[in-house]
Amino acid sequence: MQNFLNPNSKVIAIDFDGTIVEHKFPKIGKEMRFAFMTLKALQQKGHKLILWTIRTGTQLEDAVNYCKENGIEFYAINSNFNEEARDENISRKINADVFIDDRNIGGFIGWGEVWQTLHPDGEEFMHQLKNPEAHSNYKNTGSIFKKLFGSK
Repeated sequence: MQNFLNPNSKVIAIDFDGTIVEHKFPKIGKEMRFAFMTLKALQQKGHKLILWTIRTGTQLEDAVNYCKENGIEFYAINSNFNEEARDENISRKINADVFIDDRNIGGFIGWGEVWQTLHPDGEEFMHQLKNPEAHSNYKNTGSIFKKLFGSK
């Protein structure tokens, strides 16, 4: 069971093919080493996991069922939350703190490296942006009103 009361919990969007399983699309490949162990540990830390995949229809159902059979139920699937209205035939951008995908520059780093990057030594979430200037609005607490009209 996920602990959503943890203030350090993050939303993590995770690809399926090539990330949770070996890329054999439209079939389901073998589990990537440590995938489900790491996903379970992330959930135990209170993170909300979103399955973020190009799969739709029965291929998506197969992926979701495969994950359930391996002990992972996602907070949401191809959406920001389960109740979100969506068109199943259109991929859309997900609002997440971290994206784990095999199509990153340099490819998928592996689940051991994912864990060490997010929780070094098992401690609190420690993700650091490599280029914070590119994310100038990341964790920005200033209001748009203050930006437009000053701090009066």
